[in-house]
Amino acid sequence: MTCSDSRKNTPVSSLPTGVEGLLAERGFASSMAADLCPLGLLLTMDRQIHWCNERFAWDFGYSQSNLLGESMLKLYPSPVDFKRVGERGFKVLLNAGSYSDERLMKLHDGSLRWFRVHGQGQSLEKPFQLASWVFEPLRTCANNVSLSAREREVLSSMTRGLTAKEAAREMGLSPRTVEKLRAGLRQRYGVHNAAELMSRVAGPP
Repeated sequence: MTCSDSRKNTPVSSLPTGVEGLLAERGFASSMAADLCPLGLLLTMDRQIHWCNERFAWDFGYSQSNLLGESMLKLYPSPVDFKRVGERGFKVLLNAGSYSDERLMKLHDGSLRWFRVHGQGQSLEKPFQLASWVFEPLRTCANNVSLSAREREVLSSMTRGLTAKEAAREMGLSPRTVEKLRAGLRQRYGVHNAAELMSRVAGPP
């Protein structure tokens, strides 16, 4: 024997005034919290922007209306970055349900900026179907526009604490190639070790 809850199909307009007021108040509070949040908030459906708060749009140099319905590809340095980050995030979300990294993203004016990103999918089986994200812009003192897709991926692996061997396995390269890329990046930015490189490129932690 099963029991049904008649409240499930009750329209909001027929609820008691006190309940209507509470729902309206909660909705207003949620909207205000999203708009006042100092970090970028994003809701995606199959990697398309379904909703974002004003801070997210402002950090990328857009208005909210310019971003709604757009593919996230619009905010990546290249289709290659979009594909690689997506594949990496998808695998982690399938196993863990949440994902975080630091990556370069493209702003409206074409410049690149580092962001610390945290995300969570609604479903473990289909994590990209509906996912929520938090974007935190990081300070930087370097010009990142001239970096290649491979260099951006190597830097991202370093921000996540991966060794050269781990990064090589993830990127499908040899450890020697990754080491060469890292050495080239240190030379490009005039630093002597990984810590100095991260401070120069992605800013202080």
